[in-house]
Amino acid sequence: MDTVAFTNWLTGIALLDALQRDRVVRELAAVDVIAGSDSALDDPTPARTVPNTIDATPDADLLSKIGRFRIASFGCPHCGRGAVRPWGKAGGKPRYRCTVCRKTFNPLTGTPLAGLHHPDRWRDQAQALIAGETVAHAAKRCKVAYTTAFRWRHRFLSALTLDQPQHLSGIVEADETFILESFKGKRSDLPRASRTRGGTATKRGLSAEQIPVIVARDRTGATIDAVLPRLDAASISAVLGRVITRQAELCCDGGKAITAFARRARVTFHVLPAPGGPKPEAPDLHINNVNAYHGRLKEWLARFHGVATKNLPSYLSWRRTIEVLSNASTPDAWIMGAAGLGPYQQRSL
Repeated sequence: MDTVAFTNWLTGIALLDALQRDRVVRELAAVDVIAGSDSALDDPTPARTVPNTIDATPDADLLSKIGRFRIASFGCPHCGRGAVRPWGKAGGKPRYRCTVCRKTFNPLTGTPLAGLHHPDRWRDQAQALIAGETVAHAAKRCKVAYTTAFRWRHRFLSALTLDQPQHLSGIVEADETFILESFKGKRSDLPRASRTRGGTATKRGLSAEQIPVIVARDRTGATIDAVLPRLDAASISAVLGRVITRQAELCCDGGKAITAFARRARVTFHVLPAPGGPKPEAPDLHINNVNAYHGRLKEWLARFHGVATKNLPSYLSWRRTIEVLSNASTPDAWIMGAAGLGPYQQRSL
């Protein structure tokens, strides 16, 4: 930028409101972190350097990338402002300092990975998620105790439960499926006799033992899913009401709950009660994709011999992330997702 343009830019700063000025500071901070320079923010306090005492994995490049993305997206984890500068290293991780609240933090502060030990084995844990391994196999791969592997699994999946697309557009397919209720891991106060290795329902067909799960997908593959407290229009609206706009065309099987939702939301919908057989005059209108997703989900869940209902949202996010990452499913991508930067979050940056 030449001198005249820079002078004009400085003059325009006076016209910015508080939110606009904060955004400018945030953008400058992001550039400053990328360049590793202290010149973008005017803070007379010199940056300190802490000796790197741990040769930790994930490596510094990945952690710096996580830090850069989180600062650009969320700002300081303590106050949310974007006035952040590099602040040396500690424990093998880059550190940053907010010039507003003056607190320091690292790329993992405020994430489910904060304080998690043995970072040199995180890539092994991520590889276990990619492969869809059981807790026993993950523990063996990571060389940790069974209970540690279980805890790591849910720490890695915690942030991914929030990683969903903001909107579904075009032709959207939505349908519910049912997962057998499970109290796996619960040792006492069971409302019924325990089952062995997943087991089967005591009643045929749909009953209170079956937990409804709604899945919606558009033709780009963007997927939203959720466990429903009950199968009714209000529950579906709570999940899909914010993401399916009136411009979308909803394809469903004609269930009372989903059609009631579509009417309330004033969304154009098409009832297709026979999956696999779209009408010749409208071959694009079908629910084949969402039903195929149901099949892949249940086949994948079978390896776990029953999933505790309280943990079902985590397993839905696990499968959803496998699908959206596809060929880009690498350990580093999963570590970023565990740090709150899942594939859908990264697309919004």
